[in-house]
Amino acid sequence: MSVVAATPIAIAASLSKSHFVVLHFNDHDINHNCKPYKWPIRSSSSAAAAAAPGVDLQPLESALAKRDSDAVKEALNQLNEVGWANRWSSQPYVSRRTTSLRELTTLGIKNAENLAIPSVRNDAAFLFTVVGTTGFLGVLAGQLPGDWGFFVPYLIGSISLVVLAIGSTSPGLLQAAISAFSSLFPDYQDRIARHEAAHFLVAYLIGLPILRYSLDIGKEHVNLIDEKLEKLIYSGQLDTKDVDRLAVVAMAGLAAEGLTYDKVVGQSADLFTLQRFINRSKPKLSKEQQQNLTRWAVLFAGSLLKNNKVLHEALMVAMQNKATVLECIKTIETADLS
Repeated sequence: MSVVAATPIAIAASLSKSHFVVLHFNDHDINHNCKPYKWPIRSSSSAAAAAAPGVDLQPLESALAKRDSDAVKEALNQLNEVGWANRWSSQPYVSRRTTSLRELTTLGIKNAENLAIPSVRNDAAFLFTVVGTTGFLGVLAGQLPGDWGFFVPYLIGSISLVVLAIGSTSPGLLQAAISAFSSLFPDYQDRIARHEAAHFLVAYLIGLPILRYSLDIGKEHVNLIDEKLEKLIYSGQLDTKDVDRLAVVAMAGLAAEGLTYDKVVGQSADLFTLQRFINRSKPKLSKEQQQNLTRWAVLFAGSLLKNNKVLHEALMVAMQNKATVLECIKTIETADLS
């Protein structure tokens, strides 16, 4: 299977913050005789994961408050040694392999061939509403007496032109309005929670600490900070192992949406993030290798999420209830123990 165009492009006409690398998946040369790959997913012991009496979470809480990634990892490693944080870094062995589109479909990813095509659903709905509303008001205003019937429709109609002009030249300026409008979609909050919880959970399982997160409209993010990785990113020295781990975390949100919805909406920022990691890696990856990395990362992240569905859904609820990062970690460690 081949994938075409793995380089970032600027979507100038987009009104959303979803500017992204576009990867087109083609299935004309898939090996249809390939068998679904069984990922070596380790399961964690429920008994070991239980919060044992006397377990001190204060060092972890303190490290999170200071936003000290090294201290957070040290605290979680110590908790793991005493049998509490059993799920922390429980999937440390992340190794890339050749991946086909059919494997994504077999996993349960819906419309896998369209996963990396940026969604313009929210942008289109916003534009349609603005143009439709101003057009309707313009027609009504045309019934006003005298000169008002000329000037008012003209002014109302110019609103659409201004919005279109801003969307074409500086789409970021409309992001707040589009984000607020997007919240009208019935699935919006669920998509955000599912997407960000996937980043959080997958990062935790492979041993990358999360220090902050937000589900607020227009500020949705999961803040993964690792001082060592930060230095490697800025210096352009990410090795294959580092890129693989970061790629899986970056594609987790996309995988979570793909497992649930027919159309992925929140993939743009994730794909740009992945491209940034790729650009900062050594040795440099060819277009074909970049495309395969993307497919494989979606598959691996999706496999982790399917194998930890209870944890993912429990974490979604916790994040929607604005739980602290420590409370989210507790949720991951104890979700299926009740």
